[in-house]
Amino acid sequence: MNEEADMYLDDAKERMHSSLKHLEGELMKIRAGKATPNMLGGISVDYYGSRTPLTQVANVGTSDARTIVIQPWEKPMIAVIEKEIMKANLGFNPVNNGEIIRVVVPELTQERRTQLSKQVKNEGENSKIAIRNIRRETITEVKKLEKDGLSEDYSKKIQDDVQKVTNSEIDKVDNIVGIKEKEITSI
Repeated sequence: MNEEADMYLDDAKERMHSSLKHLEGELMKIRAGKATPNMLGGISVDYYGSRTPLTQVANVGTSDARTIVIQPWEKPMIAVIEKEIMKANLGFNPVNNGEIIRVVVPELTQERRTQLSKQVKNEGENSKIAIRNIRRETITEVKKLEKDGLSEDYSKKIQDDVQKVTNSEIDKVDNIVGIKEKEITSI
């Protein structure tokens, strides 16, 4: 019984950590005034009949703090990539010179900074909800084990451990969200 309860605890830790990693990935897509290749991470293009991530058909990098440079491996892909960037509605205007595509990242307005800050808070809240759901599911499973013969003391210990991990992960979420908000709001 104890091993099964420990297994639930380990699973909860792993799932909460995955939720945190997901949050970090989502926040990387939100721009904070500085150009990064991750801003185009969600874009995929039609490549020989299948949807393919942009990074698998071109080199994506930055030439300076406000310019993303995309160099397709095949010249015919330039128009396709340019069209997909426009379709993604990210607020970018790609410019191609026949060899590469340059995407100039515009300066953020105060209104846009406020919108992005709200979006960051929303992503953080979604992550916290996911973590709390994992806690609730784990505690429910441990209580079932308790009914099946797990000692009450060990059940309480596991539940306390789950709560400690939950508190720790939520603190990490708050920290990550705070850093991203500061990055967005600093001019």
